[in-house]
Amino acid sequence: MPRARETSTRAEGRSGRNEEPTSGAAKAEPAELAPEPEMPVVEGPWRSYKERVASLADRVTEAQKPIRILNALKWEGNVWENFRKSRFKEPPRIDGDWYSRVELGFDPVARGRDFQDLADAVRRELGADDALARILRATCLEYRDVCAMLTVRGTPEFYEYSRRLYGSPKDTFPDGSTTVRDIAHTLYNLLNSLDEPTLGLQPPRDLDGSQVVDILQGRFTKYFGDSAVNVAIDDGIIADAAAGGDYVKIRGGARFSQVDVDILEVHEGWVHVATSLNGAHQHVARWLSKGPPRTTAVQEGLAVLMEVLTFRSHPRRARRLNERVIAIDKAEDGADFLDVFEWHRTEGYEEEECFNAARRVFRGGTLVGGAPFTKDISYTKGLVSNYHFIRSAIRAARPELVRFLFVGKVAHEDVPVLWSRVADGVVRPPKFLPPLFSDLNGLAIWMAYSTFFSQMGFQEMFDYYAQLFRQA
Repeated sequence: MPRARETSTRAEGRSGRNEEPTSGAAKAEPAELAPEPEMPVVEGPWRSYKERVASLADRVTEAQKPIRILNALKWEGNVWENFRKSRFKEPPRIDGDWYSRVELGFDPVARGRDFQDLADAVRRELGADDALARILRATCLEYRDVCAMLTVRGTPEFYEYSRRLYGSPKDTFPDGSTTVRDIAHTLYNLLNSLDEPTLGLQPPRDLDGSQVVDILQGRFTKYFGDSAVNVAIDDGIIADAAAGGDYVKIRGGARFSQVDVDILEVHEGWVHVATSLNGAHQHVARWLSKGPPRTTAVQEGLAVLMEVLTFRSHPRRARRLNERVIAIDKAEDGADFLDVFEWHRTEGYEEEECFNAARRVFRGGTLVGGAPFTKDISYTKGLVSNYHFIRSAIRAARPELVRFLFVGKVAHEDVPVLWSRVADGVVRPPKFLPPLFSDLNGLAIWMAYSTFFSQMGFQEMFDYYAQLFRQA
């Protein structure tokens, strides 16, 4: 089975800038003239580096406009009702023919060629060794592969593209040995050992969609100020909420608790909407307002980490996110739709929750097992990788890089490159930052103590206190 592709875009200085000689400066005669560097071929009037990057960024953002991956994979109509009527014995009849009737709104083959042409234009206009060009090219080539993925919905080939774009539970972290599913299995045991009713009050889900809209609209108006962010009801989304460039949608038929609203505020607002607005705030690197698959793990992981750092998450929420990895792993290894549905029932969820969880795994792929949609590994994978990125940046005395996780939709390898282009005005720092990232002192101490505690003999400490507790 092919490995997920890793695209390297490490910073290599500020290549691609046009350096002008200083007027009137004395010129020393070199012993031997160095060869002139090869410059990109650009037709027409001279354009600055910023102009070329901005023009390419506009072309990328314009080309991706009609692409809505999750909309292209939605199961609409009476799929749930038919499944319920079968008493959960007959899987939905979703295959390639079914998806062929779901309009994309664009020609994916032609649009894929457009992105290949754009990738070639980036190399031609900025040069093969330019660091920003590598980010732009990686973005174009991913959108090209997204277009190809959408042409094979409902087939095993869909999974091959999904794994290339989003990864697999079998992928390893930078330590070279720990896999995403290793983390998911460890967290499964830890999270299931938490007895949620004894941890605190369980707020009722007594808020409807319209009430949540009003609450979030007020909070976002305060947080984003003049940058208008709209919150609205949408009955067409699968999740309870979804964020776009300057909006958050709330599923009309869902019920929410106050804790749910608090989570939506930081997850959808402080991360997803904020990074979109920070990207749109760019005057050159405008592609940062849009998120290709390569940025998904940072985005979703940062949103989940924000829930944890602000103490808004809870065991049930954390379990549901983590179980997505396990479900995808099971499907990769051959579990079919009914298998994954039944596994969620054994975890104690209601039937409609089980259906929605299984649908997330099998949308776009095949329901017979072996070919799932792997996007949802991003929550756990991104949570772990963002934690280590932040901790490593603080330890390396590079805290400024931490804030650039919010500069737009980025992959970790983009961050040093983007930060290095602030001085010459190619990139603007993020405008909207959560309070704990504006002032990193508290986060730095939290990271330092968490590292220290993790190095202690946990089992010995646990055994000591467990013996103490038995005396009660």
